Amino acid sequence: MPDAILEARKLRKEFGGLVAVDDVDLKIRAGTFHSIIGPNGAGKTTLFNLLSRTLDPTSGTVIFRGRDITHVPVQRIAHLGMGRSFQITNIFPNLTAFENIRLACQALGRDNFKMLNRAGDFKQYEERTWAVIQQVGLSERATMIARSLPHGDQRKLELGMILAADPEVLLLDEPTAGMAGEQVPEFIALIQKVQKDGNKTIVLVEHNMSVVMHASMVITVMHQGAILAEGTPAEIAANKTVQSAYLGGMQW
Repeated sequence: MPDAILEARKLRKEFGGLVAVDDVDLKIRAGTFHSIIGPNGAGKTTLFNLLSRTLDPTSGTVIFRGRDITHVPVQRIAHLGMGRSFQITNIFPNLTAFENIRLACQALGRDNFKMLNRAGDFKQYEERTWAVIQQVGLSERATMIARSLPHGDQRKLELGMILAADPEVLLLDEPTAGMAGEQVPEFIALIQKVQKDGNKTIVLVEHNMSVVMHASMVITVMHQGAILAEGTPAEIAANKTVQSAYLGGMQW
């Protein structure tokens, strides 16, 4: 088994009297496609936000590549090699697809505050931008204004913005939310290709169980703030406790 690239150690988050994440220990292995699932209120989104540093824990530790990042500012996370998406598409709607990704490239370079310079001053970022545009399949729509793109292509664009920094770990929060059913298989195939071709680690929170069962290598099931089970899709599908607590006896 590969080494863990991202870990939670006794991670806990309290909101007043509510314990959303209850002393969770979790290891995300390098190079895997790892999904976190659970019913509403199970704590999966809170755990995801703790791992990506968009929330501070009440106690416990987050380890990335052997380094304690529990108190690293969230704006530094991309520089360390982690990128994340959000349930609501996070793009610049009035810029082109190309400009969105070029700005993402620029933000992680030395010119991140030179926002008023001419685009031509940043030729060094254009090669990387075109490479990412091609990687996410938006070459023919590079000059389109982002808000005019179909929702599925907006999700591809957001993925491209994350990939601009060539992160080792991609944390994807409900990436198929709002996507037309026919768009989902293509988008998940793209994520799988990104993961395999770049030997990247994918951490996914997703409600679409078909996506989870077909794309994941490892699934962690949360219930009432704790980890209920973990295993391969086949192991999770056969787990009677998971079926009872989460899936309502549903079989695959």
